[in-house]
Amino acid sequence: MNLEMLHEFMLTMPGTVEERPFTPEVPVYKVMGKMFAYVSPNKQPPWLTLKLDPAMGRLVRSTHRSVLPGYHMNKEHWNTIILDGSIAEGEILAWIEESYDLVVAGLTRKKKAELRRLTTK
Repeated sequence: MNLEMLHEFMLTMPGTVEERPFTPEVPVYKVMGKMFAYVSPNKQPPWLTLKLDPAMGRLVRSTHRSVLPGYHMNKEHWNTIILDGSIAEGEILAWIEESYDLVVAGLTRKKKAELRRLTTK
């Protein structure tokens, strides 16, 4: 999976911004100030870390050798995907959407309302 494609896909999600709070090399994708993904582009192959429902995370880790517990993250909720080509792009894109949706679901009512205002402009 192409990193530029990942970047463009994530930025199409409403309210998403890219920040680099860890290091200049590591893009972090946030919705309304909450992280839903980050990329480790200097790893070979690159890594993508996403939030997944714990049961879903366990399932994908058990079925895909290139999915690991989240690197430097809460291992129950975060998963690191090694982008080695072994997982279909559509599946990775669906996991990105799930991560985004989980984070949006956890936003405060005020932040959700703000996000709705951003998407209806």
